[in-house]
Amino acid sequence: MDTEESTGPKRRQAVVLPAEVTSFVGRRHEVAEARRLLCDARLVTLTGVGGVGKTRLALRVAAEVGRSFRDGVWLVELSRLSGPELLVQAVTEAMKIQVHSSRPPMEILTDHLRDKQALLILDNCEHLLPDCAVMAETLTRSTSVVRIIATSRQPLGVAGEQTMAVPTLSVSAPGILRPSVTSLAQRDAIRLFVERARAVLPDFALTEENRDTVEGICRRLDGIPLAIELAAVRLRALSAEQLLARLDDRFRLLTSGPRTALPRQQTLRALIDWSHDLCTEQEQLLWARVSVFADGLDLEAAEEVCSGEGIDREEVADLVIGLVDKSILVRDDRPSDHSVVRYRLLETVRQYGRERLVARGQEAALRRRHRDYYRKLAAEAYAQRFGPSQVAWFNRLRLEHANLRGALECCFTEPKDVAAGLEMTADLLYHWITSYYLAEGRGWLDKGLLAYTEPGEIRARALWAGSWLAVIQADVASATVMLQEARMLGERLGQRTIVAYAALYSGMVAMYRGDVESAIPLYEEAVALHRAAGDPMGLALGLIRLSLAHSFRGDSPLAVATGEECLALCAAHGENWHRAYMMMALGIEIWRQGDARRAVELEKESLRFNRSIDDLLGVGINLEVLAWIAAAQNRYQRAAKLLGILDAVWRTIKAPLSGYGHLIGYHDECESRTRRALGEQAFDTAVRQGAEIPYPEALSFALEERVDTAGTPSEESGEPSPLTRRETEIARLVAQGLSNKDIAAALVISQRTAEGHIEHILNKLGFHSRAQVAVWIGEQTQAGNGEHLPGR
Repeated sequence: MDTEESTGPKRRQAVVLPAEVTSFVGRRHEVAEARRLLCDARLVTLTGVGGVGKTRLALRVAAEVGRSFRDGVWLVELSRLSGPELLVQAVTEAMKIQVHSSRPPMEILTDHLRDKQALLILDNCEHLLPDCAVMAETLTRSTSVVRIIATSRQPLGVAGEQTMAVPTLSVSAPGILRPSVTSLAQRDAIRLFVERARAVLPDFALTEENRDTVEGICRRLDGIPLAIELAAVRLRALSAEQLLARLDDRFRLLTSGPRTALPRQQTLRALIDWSHDLCTEQEQLLWARVSVFADGLDLEAAEEVCSGEGIDREEVADLVIGLVDKSILVRDDRPSDHSVVRYRLLETVRQYGRERLVARGQEAALRRRHRDYYRKLAAEAYAQRFGPSQVAWFNRLRLEHANLRGALECCFTEPKDVAAGLEMTADLLYHWITSYYLAEGRGWLDKGLLAYTEPGEIRARALWAGSWLAVIQADVASATVMLQEARMLGERLGQRTIVAYAALYSGMVAMYRGDVESAIPLYEEAVALHRAAGDPMGLALGLIRLSLAHSFRGDSPLAVATGEECLALCAAHGENWHRAYMMMALGIEIWRQGDARRAVELEKESLRFNRSIDDLLGVGINLEVLAWIAAAQNRYQRAAKLLGILDAVWRTIKAPLSGYGHLIGYHDECESRTRRALGEQAFDTAVRQGAEIPYPEALSFALEERVDTAGTPSEESGEPSPLTRRETEIARLVAQGLSNKDIAAALVISQRTAEGHIEHILNKLGFHSRAQVAVWIGEQTQAGNGEHLPGR
């Protein structure tokens, strides 16, 4: 015999794993997914950045499936091995195999495991990757039922291997509405921080007062479990506010891990040092250079900004793949153009790379290259702002917002680049208007106009662009001053396009003040000049505003004719954003003519488009008109809820009626009429209900997509259910084990929308896990209620 076993062959081996000395937080989906992969494959490798919790996840999965392995579950810790010489011996020692033979250790190990039903956990393989790969492949080929879970910064690269990237812990779901403290407390990263904080401060709790601070800490630490745990320990000496303020120097601050932990797990810097040492010299160089990107990048950006001086352009793709394999760069799965993959660095990893970039003396040069790349991107987006590629550019700029901000900061840091910064800010006009960054765009324009006073085309463009943002914010005084100077410059320079935009936005100012007789000639001037200059975008804007003005004055034939001309112009150019606003304007006029049904159709079609590009300004106006129509139809509960939804929208973007202030009378009449019909208490209740509806459901309610947003059964549903039709549909997909990403793909919605629905489902049912949702769905079906659930 080559080996002796401590137990007889028929005795079931115990699952001997390290005891969990701290609670295991979250990871419901990851545990389920890893278990599924382990059923389908003999080798499953959990990959991810250091400190993300690969080992804890592997141990939890092993504990849950351990009973299925009659010959035991064995943990092999490889992190303390400095080289591959003792790799096989480490496995035999972990399995307590007594070797009394001179045969090769690998031969002994395979003989021992040949018919065993065992699970091996090979923990921390990254520094012994080739040898771990050979051993894993040998074991899976030489044995019949042995299964392996490996943890590594990168895949082993073995045939038949299934890999699973372990994500960081979720912090909070993005969206228009601020989650409650109860809802926020269910987020895995928040739960982990609070639980670990209680270990040092037993009375610590998440409250309304500290929620933003705690969320900020977890977000700044990227939801990395080890970083969060190291940070929570600091609450022995610091307040949460002090901790957050010092996270810019996180590598020095987070240095107090458990003394029993590996040295590289005792400090955040040592952990990232370990990853850095595993990279090739060129990979280390690219890591340093991509740190200049603020929130993700694509391959084109990496090639443009990071190549040169040690990295040839054609080498960038392979180096990016290498950094992805080593979990330095993370594939970004946020909704985007699926033909282009985006990558991002976790903020902790990015800051480490930035330190390396500074040490190499390359930061200033890389920032300039980054700035120039995004200046060109903004200019190209502006050139494509009216046409079939418009929406794709809107979405791309939204994804690149943090990088655009970084480029602007670089421009305004150097006095010689202020003109370029001001021009770039003006090029991004539609980005500021169609996103959540209206106030930020106004701030950049104000800063640039103050710093750059040269009376030329750049300043003139920035003046009329800034005036539009000011009108949207109801700052008509500032808009008036800017427009006066813009018109003067346009006339002095002989630039009729500048004069046309000055006339257009001056008309908006006049309409805001209710002076329709002054506004119409200004709009007509703008339309004529834009038509003569061949500027279809300016022409479309002018026609939209002119149609609204004719409608406001009561000239229905001109309002409709002008609107139809605008729609034809948009159709000819394959343009949809201006078309959506024109439909909104025509909806108002058609409603005024008494055709409420057709008006609602126009507003809903416009709203669907504005929802698709997440244009809150457009959504707000659509919701306004739908509320007015509902009140006129005596649908007062619906009108009140829409007013509540509107309140949340306008508070978010801080721009009530977003540049359409002349319509305020319709809003006031709607509110007054609805309040009288319902009574004060019922009106306030309905408005509050509307304000509390999660944003995705709120828009479904506005579009009447057979969803009851109050959480009660719709008229079509049978027995009561706490969930809406859409929520029940999503709950069933959760019960089937689908991830948020899979649910989004199945329902053709964004992942953010899916996450919002799931959060609302958990809140309504009073659950904190997806497993509970699955059980609830099963109980409903078994009880015979499944046929009556909404969406069935």
